[in-house]
Amino acid sequence: MRSGTPSAALATAFAVAAEEAVGAVAIESQRIASLRDRALAGLLAALPGAHLRGARPGPGRLPGSLHVTVDGADGESLLLLLDAAGVSVSTGSACLAGVTRVSPVLLAMGVGEQEARGALRITFGHSSDEADVDALLAALPALVPAVAR
Repeated sequence: MRSGTPSAALATAFAVAAEEAVGAVAIESQRIASLRDRALAGLLAALPGAHLRGARPGPGRLPGSLHVTVDGADGESLLLLLDAAGVSVSTGSACLAGVTRVSPVLLAMGVGEQEARGALRITFGHSSDEADVDALLAALPALVPAVAR
């Protein structure tokens, strides 16, 4: 800590912001989970080859996390095409960003290498809204035939 008098106003403002953020966690988590669930239902309906990875929606799953694999699709190609359509997704964890190999986590879960190549990680957060889900559901099903392996 450096010398000087701490700002009481800044400390108080931080405390108020922290209380407000923590107080809204349950409501915000529910809002984000509903976006995730709508996206999942739409993807499973529009893409017969789409498979949810991880826990089913509910208390055992993070509200903003959706991980799917799409049979016969190349995740890296989908990522690039979705980005061009204004939809941001990933093909793996953040620590493997920029790496084009198949997710070692999916392989450890018993997912075959070909199926794991169709992986997409879709994350929802405080700035996500219904329009984001609409954009995903409009873009992804239309792009899958273009990247079929």
